[in-house]
Amino acid sequence: MQSFPTYWDRTWFEPFRQHLEQDSGWATWEGFQLAVEATEALIVPHFDTLLSLQQIRGFKPLPHQIEVVRKVTGEMRGRAILADEVGLGKTIEAGLILKEYLIRGLVKNALILVPSSLVLQWTRELQQKFQIPAMAQKKAWMWDQYPILVASMDTAKREPHRNFILNKNYDILIVDEAHKLKNNRTKNWQFINEIKKKYCLLLTATPMQNELKELYNLVTLLKPGQLGKQSHFQSEYMAGKRKAKNEEKLRTEIQSVLIRNRRQDHNLQMSKRIVKTVLIELSPAERALYDEVSRFVRSQSNQEKDLKNMLSLLVLQKEVCSSRDAVFHTLFKLFQQKEHGKESLSPEIAHLIQLLRQVNYSSKVEKAVELITSIPEKVVIFTEFRATQEMLIRELTREGITAVPFRGGFNRNKKDWMMELFQKRAQVLVATEAGGEGINLQFCHHMINYDMPWNPMRVEQRIGRIHRLGQTNDVYIYNFATKQTIEEHIIWLLHEKIQLFESVIGELEMILESLGKEESLEQHLMQIMTQTENDEELRHHLHQWGEKFSQTRQAVAQKEELLYGTSQGKIHH
Repeated sequence: MQSFPTYWDRTWFEPFRQHLEQDSGWATWEGFQLAVEATEALIVPHFDTLLSLQQIRGFKPLPHQIEVVRKVTGEMRGRAILADEVGLGKTIEAGLILKEYLIRGLVKNALILVPSSLVLQWTRELQQKFQIPAMAQKKAWMWDQYPILVASMDTAKREPHRNFILNKNYDILIVDEAHKLKNNRTKNWQFINEIKKKYCLLLTATPMQNELKELYNLVTLLKPGQLGKQSHFQSEYMAGKRKAKNEEKLRTEIQSVLIRNRRQDHNLQMSKRIVKTVLIELSPAERALYDEVSRFVRSQSNQEKDLKNMLSLLVLQKEVCSSRDAVFHTLFKLFQQKEHGKESLSPEIAHLIQLLRQVNYSSKVEKAVELITSIPEKVVIFTEFRATQEMLIRELTREGITAVPFRGGFNRNKKDWMMELFQKRAQVLVATEAGGEGINLQFCHHMINYDMPWNPMRVEQRIGRIHRLGQTNDVYIYNFATKQTIEEHIIWLLHEKIQLFESVIGELEMILESLGKEESLEQHLMQIMTQTENDEELRHHLHQWGEKFSQTRQAVAQKEELLYGTSQGKIHH
């Protein structure tokens, strides 16, 4: 076997001997600094240290959000109901928890299930705020290609998507709007229950809307057995459907899986709401149309028993306060009669259409153009009707005001495009009710309620698009109301009796659920309107409803105290 010569390098020895004798020159200052940095990088932090806080860019989490992350990852072992009041940042908390687990290597794949209107918003926030490579699920093949997917609940529970999901093991499952899982007999509950997951976050501002059983169903989804079997829960904690017993013990059990923060428990600096009611005088032609449509709706409502037709009458009553275009479309579509095999309009409808033709302009649109012209900043204007939306855009364009539409019929890409145009180029976003959910508009702080919804929750959803944590400017809200119409009465109810605009009502949805379990609020108000003969009587009935709302609010506050304690927003260790 051939041997190879070996040579020894001795060039290092002489410098080493000199350093040894002089005890100096061992390293440069730059080398020392690098050594210190290397050592610091190798130090293992305390387990409670949140590594995610060092990784996020572009925003600073609030103290209560950081505490939620600590509690969920530390005490709750990654399974929790995040039940903060609306606008306190449940999405931020969920994103931080996901980021923390990703950094620690405890999560490799994740499934986020949300309403379809929120898929893009969730995807954007995870990417931009947390640098999490989330993808919006669009095709069936994506289930196996991307480790972190955001999908709509409606899509996920259908085949073939359902099969893909149930055959996978997820490290973490996040479900937004989780109050829709309150009934364990629904397909949604059963689907979520079947998903294999290590960690699970359920996000909802209303974990219990009516019955204690709803809360039991949510907790069982999260941690089966936490509250025992259903029979045990009923005998141990339920004195009735809505009444609890062993309250202290129940509260302790709930607080081990549920976190709820309220505004009143934290010193959260929210910008002000400056609310202005803009009263509009109808023209003689518009007044004649309103009076005749109202008379027609009253007469038809007293005879009508079909719910579908009742809802059509409700829409017509709203539209007459919105625009002639909206009224025309409804009249022409819904109230045609067939005589002798031919379509013809009834005499009453023909009379209303004749009155429509005499309306040459819209007083509300004129006021909207005048107001927007006086505001040198961006404005979002909400209407309930597409015909009104198109008319507003036409008139604003004619006045040289750049405006873009936003409505539910747009696909995801078009919605993104409209938002981009509004943020960077257009002055006005004209949105239908689809704009009340799933979009963040903190860069805008002027909002016009061109049509006022009869449901306070929908009003609050609209306002929540611009008035939320992160809004640095005072928010101006202009509520349009045509004088001596049902619209003026509705605004009086919301403003004076419910005091909706004074502050954000976190428990609003729970109150409305309690009030309107048997029938929708809109239908109830419709009945009040059709069964009264004059404004004084109408105002009296609305006053009574407002009093009932206040009483229900107190009952909801007592329920919150029962479930979460007097300091529900504060996290106890």
